[in-house]
Amino acid sequence: MPSDLGFYPFACVLFILLCLLLCRLWRCGNTTPSARKPPRPTREPKPFAGLTRKPDCEACAQQIRSQPQVPSAPPPRMILTRGRRRQVDTTSHFCPHAACSYYGRVGFGNLRANGHPTGRRWRQLVCLGCHGYFLETHGTPFHGKQVDPDKLVWALAALAEGLGIRAVARVFEVDPNTVLTWLGEAAEHLEAFSRYGLQDVHVEQVQMAELFALLSAVKDGDITEAKAITCLSRSPHWVWVAMDPVSKLILTVDVGERTLAMAQRLVHQLTQVLAPDCAPLFLTDGVREYLTALVTHYGQWMPPERRQATGPKPKPRWRPQPKLLYAQVVKSYRRRRIVGVKHRVVFGVRETIESRLAKRGWKINTAFIERLNLDFRQHVAAIGRRVNTRCTHEAGLRQQLALFHVYHNFVWPHASLRLPLLLPEPIHGTGAVKQWQLRTPALAAGLTDHVWSLREVLLFRVPLWPQPQMP
Repeated sequence: MPSDLGFYPFACVLFILLCLLLCRLWRCGNTTPSARKPPRPTREPKPFAGLTRKPDCEACAQQIRSQPQVPSAPPPRMILTRGRRRQVDTTSHFCPHAACSYYGRVGFGNLRANGHPTGRRWRQLVCLGCHGYFLETHGTPFHGKQVDPDKLVWALAALAEGLGIRAVARVFEVDPNTVLTWLGEAAEHLEAFSRYGLQDVHVEQVQMAELFALLSAVKDGDITEAKAITCLSRSPHWVWVAMDPVSKLILTVDVGERTLAMAQRLVHQLTQVLAPDCAPLFLTDGVREYLTALVTHYGQWMPPERRQATGPKPKPRWRPQPKLLYAQVVKSYRRRRIVGVKHRVVFGVRETIESRLAKRGWKINTAFIERLNLDFRQHVAAIGRRVNTRCTHEAGLRQQLALFHVYHNFVWPHASLRLPLLLPEPIHGTGAVKQWQLRTPALAAGLTDHVWSLREVLLFRVPLWPQPQMP
């Protein structure tokens, strides 16, 4: 006769499950649909009352400590009237010898071309002040390289168009470390070119935003294994961008955490690019750090209004300047989806801001900076989505951003900036007709008079200190 010891536990478990099911059905039948909770009333932010002390900016303090000393007494300009007129233009070069009185000075007539020594590719120049010789590639990424210049330019152009380091190495049949060396040297040159080309810019509007990027936080020997496990081999970084939506000009780009110090550094760099008398309209998202950063650099001490006729005078407060116009586009998210957008005027009068935007048929928005973020995703391989080309450290990302910064502003013509020609120009050899004048953001902003090529940018010798004007 079979044993019944296993039947009783099974029957008890089945009885308990049946009771739980009946209780759940009974609760579902008796519950009534509850009314949805009304949304919380949104409180309007209080007017900015001012700060009792000026916020600190590390970039401003560092600039005061390390200001470059420009020589005060320039040497006389050399004007030679004897001999035939020179055919080689040397106005964009300067003497690289520190002991020369013409060191770092552009357009003083002290340089002459000396031909191609031993039949080499690059021309040799001579300084009549110190009688020193140097190649025309001195101070550029081409100096001291035996590689074909076209190959180097094409490789950097491929990087600017979004190819990764290893993809460029495979296409041009070079070692990936060679491509990294080219990128590092070119990035240093392009950063100096951006600082020299972006000066005293006048803009109507400035849009600022942050772009999230993932960088590998682990390098051999940089951090301990315990810290690497804590960070999960990844650390978040943000690409901070400021642009002019009218000319599509990228004013400044930086990389760092999403903190107040980083916002201060971005706005400080922006003040170095804009003209002193420029008072643009600032448009950002709802990040609070922008408010403090803008008040730091566009503020002044103002005495508050007296509330009583007697008593001590109230202490002055650090408040924004009357010309500061600032508005925010605050987006509400629910389950990673935008459920609402609110336009908030922080500084200035709403009518003044809307009238300035209405001249171009716009409203308060950050659409242009969001569209620029897409260009960053597509042209900077290190911050693309679902890619395996992320940089292992922050320096690599900065180098790729420096390349794209110059490529976007000076080399890449934008279709939205083109202008129709009054008289169509025939294209020789094709029978077609040119109907549009292509323009880059730098050309649309009035910073240059032509569309630069990447080879021309890499061959341009950036002066050691600001010169009167850019050629």
